[in-house]
Amino acid sequence: MLIVDNQTEIKVHKRKLRAIQEHMTNKAVELIVCHNDYIKDLNRQYRNIDEATDVLSFPIIDEIGLSDTIGTIVISADFIKEGAKKFNHRKRDEIALLFIHGVLHLLGYDHETDNGEMRERERELIKKFELPHSLIVRVEDSEDI
Repeated sequence: MLIVDNQTEIKVHKRKLRAIQEHMTNKAVELIVCHNDYIKDLNRQYRNIDEATDVLSFPIIDEIGLSDTIGTIVISADFIKEGAKKFNHRKRDEIALLFIHGVLHLLGYDHETDNGEMRERERELIKKFELPHSLIVRVEDSEDI
């Protein structure tokens, strides 16, 4: 199940996001789409970083397996617009890319500490769902130049 709280004017195409979520996990995911001021407050409160960011993930810690929800993903609409314009693709694709990134974090992947496992899994999902390159793949590609 996908639970969406859209606090913005951006259209959220739930069908594709639901397909991605169901492919990745059998647990529910909450998605909040907000503006930079809201995500900046969360970033400051939970990560001690006083700036807006594109996506945050908040996993539900469920040591005994009772929760039907894996966690919450928060995505900035301002970053959606910026990314879609910068990389010349649709906003719905940018949301899907950030959503994949967020769900992978909820599942325990961490591109800052792993040995490329998150990048590889992201590549597989991008191909499966016919999406343009993701953020960490974009960063990796720019490092190759």
